[in-house]
Amino acid sequence: MQIIKELKKLPDLSLALGFFDGVHRGHQAVIKNAVDFAQKNNFKSAVITFSDHPHCYFYGVCPKYILTRDDRAKHIANLGVDYLIELDFESISGLTAEDYLKDILVKHFLPRAITTGWNHSFGYKKSGNVKFLTDNAKKFNYEYFEIPQQKENSITISSTAIRNFLTLGEIENAASMLGYNFTISGQVIKGDQIGRTIGFPTANLIYPPELIDLPFGAYSVNVKISGEIFKGVTNFGIRPTVSDKKRTSLETHILNFHNDIYGKNIEVEFLKMIRTEKKFSSIDALKNQIQHDIQQIS
Repeated sequence: MQIIKELKKLPDLSLALGFFDGVHRGHQAVIKNAVDFAQKNNFKSAVITFSDHPHCYFYGVCPKYILTRDDRAKHIANLGVDYLIELDFESISGLTAEDYLKDILVKHFLPRAITTGWNHSFGYKKSGNVKFLTDNAKKFNYEYFEIPQQKENSITISSTAIRNFLTLGEIENAASMLGYNFTISGQVIKGDQIGRTIGFPTANLIYPPELIDLPFGAYSVNVKISGEIFKGVTNFGIRPTVSDKKRTSLETHILNFHNDIYGKNIEVEFLKMIRTEKKFSSIDALKNQIQHDIQQIS
């Protein structure tokens, strides 16, 4: 997949429109439809999105994301998309729906098809919507596809619902809507190395500040290292028993693993919240709790 950050002419595309934070199951349905149309008709597919959420421009504060920008791109690429086109929202925010369709989408991409979700809107004051795209399909010679709501247990799948589940520690419900496990990826860094002194060495990652915050606590996780998957227990929080710095950390004890992975990239997939973080009366009490946490997943 080619990532494009500036407008250029790429005609005869099958487009999927949206911000796609999380690339959840609803987003996947939209993107897959665009990809399927392209492949069946010998066209190329493209996702048209923005580098930052429109809320960053309108409200001056970006929402907490479900995926980093790099991980969003990886998920989109895995769906078979040919081009990911990341536009600067501020530069087009004043365009009417008609101008955006005519001067951005049609002028540069001459779309053969456009796919959106059922509630997609665009243009100044959200003047563009599914009806607008339907009404203009014949005029601009594209096929339009509106993907209906995707639901999980009668709840509409949405980025907002997923963020709510994550902030409550309802990891499994979030995963059901995402279609994959919420994941933190990054390079293993050196921490205070307290874990190894109490018999539970940890791999430490920086929690991306732009991502939605999980509740402080212990989690059952899978850890991907160089293509292999290991079970683990992750603590996300401020480690009140061993530190008074109030600095958040993401520390993972990987079961049955003893290799040196400092500087290596790993992925921590969250499976379930085991318990909330608490301050223990002693290091021995903390060690007993960690052992109990491990027994729950091993």
